[in-house]
Amino acid sequence: MKSFQAIPFLVFLVFSCSSPGYDLVIRNGQLVDGSGNPSYVGDIAIAGDTIAAVGDIGNLSGIKEIDASGQVVAPGFINMLSWATVSLIHDGNSESDIRQGVTLEVMGEGWSMGPWNDEMKAEQLAFQKDIRFDIEWTTLGEYLQFLEDKGVSTNVASFVGATTLRIHELKEEDREPTAEELERMKQLARTAMQEGALGIGSSLIYAPAFYAKTDELIELCKIASEYDGMYISHIRSEGDNWLEAIDELITIAKESNIPAEIYHLKAGGKHNWYKYEAAIRKIDSARSAGLDITTDMYTYTAGATGLDASMPPWVQEGGYGEWARRLQDPRVRRRVAEEMKAKGDGWENLYFAAGTAENLILSGFRNDTLRYLTGKSLAEVAKMRGTSPEITAMDLVVQDSSRVGTVYFLMSEDIVKQQITLPYMSFGSDAGSMAPVAPFTNSNPHPRAYGNFARLLGKYVREEQIISLEEAIYKLTSLSAKKLKIKKRGALKVGNYADVVVFDADKIIDKATFAEPHQYAEGMVHVFVNGVQVLDNGKHTGAKPGRFVKGPGWSSK
Repeated sequence: MKSFQAIPFLVFLVFSCSSPGYDLVIRNGQLVDGSGNPSYVGDIAIAGDTIAAVGDIGNLSGIKEIDASGQVVAPGFINMLSWATVSLIHDGNSESDIRQGVTLEVMGEGWSMGPWNDEMKAEQLAFQKDIRFDIEWTTLGEYLQFLEDKGVSTNVASFVGATTLRIHELKEEDREPTAEELERMKQLARTAMQEGALGIGSSLIYAPAFYAKTDELIELCKIASEYDGMYISHIRSEGDNWLEAIDELITIAKESNIPAEIYHLKAGGKHNWYKYEAAIRKIDSARSAGLDITTDMYTYTAGATGLDASMPPWVQEGGYGEWARRLQDPRVRRRVAEEMKAKGDGWENLYFAAGTAENLILSGFRNDTLRYLTGKSLAEVAKMRGTSPEITAMDLVVQDSSRVGTVYFLMSEDIVKQQITLPYMSFGSDAGSMAPVAPFTNSNPHPRAYGNFARLLGKYVREEQIISLEEAIYKLTSLSAKKLKIKKRGALKVGNYADVVVFDADKIIDKATFAEPHQYAEGMVHVFVNGVQVLDNGKHTGAKPGRFVKGPGWSSK
């Protein structure tokens, strides 16, 4: 009788020991946990959306198991500057970033997808071309929740744009806000922070952003500071007035009692490269004085924006319509042409900084009839048309009904390498997340859209050994999560959300070029977002488990 009773118990015991303990186990990987500490060989176990064990998990198994022998296992990467705002609406797969290991897109460089009033919505609808969509939201939080509900493969977060707040109340006028207008801007910022915005983002070289004075930005940042947010800025100059622009960011941080980050740190224009050491001394001095000043960058010597960055602010006041109208006046054209050829007087002239029209590559057109010019330099197009580069630029802005996407070659490779080593440096693509299919192939993006993070790990870590793999992963993960004050992400740590990547450190590399940018990076093997596999042996699974990641102010609602 005793023997009969022991049989079911023995069967139960065997079943218990052999049944899966986790949903997923990744075994024998080189664990680079995001802390910056040396890597080690071990296992990671995932239960639901959470990392359940890290290290040696013994005999416990998973419903699914992956042997990561010879591969790196790391936290998902954080894209500190993403422009996937519209691309994710069209294609939530976020392929070009997922295939590099990005699991969180951080948006909001000056312009954010809310708060929008009815006039702003109407303008956005009118401007749509290749990607068309209904605007089903008003606030920034509603937009981010819209993405989650629609389905996206990456997590999403955003700063609220100082430019957006200004346009909401002042349209695109070149003036200071009244006391009442500023108060409404501050209330909009407060609402955004309560909804989960990460802080205030600005982009001060573009109209109408550069109409904002320092005091206006300080007042907005004081609101973000109340919610433990940060200020992040494309500063007012990255060239001729670079040092003064860094001073302004430091002043805003000090007066607002807020951490501040410089978007895509760079010395633009060969005649400004000598300022790099002085710029870093300014940042380090501020940090030594107790201010939390940090930076991010992309891993290329060229930037990408529009032809608006080649023309003075006064001609752009009032928005694109007024800009295009003025550019058709012969007297205005003569004045603009002369100002394009000189250092900007109180504005950032990227045409001058590039040194020659050959260093401007036209990358994106709205008008189908102009798209044959994609990939050509401004100098080439000017020669084709028999007009000066300055007149050609003005003509293209009018004919394309847009600012015309443009790549500017401005930076030094040696400085790029030095920046990568800065202890407070993170990384952002400053681009959308796309795929090599229409409508994305209707224009040529900067190759950073497909290669920014893989380029760091392939070119600068493996090939040139500028920094170690462990340091690179730390900067792509834990450091960025700490800056943003987001919880339970950025490290392979028990209890964190399971944003996990597996890649081949010997093969990861960017393939995109300026001539042929629509090429996926190679070497990323598996990607998991909130515990769900999005990339499986280099192929997208179609899963869209991304979530709206909320900033520190959300919890205080």
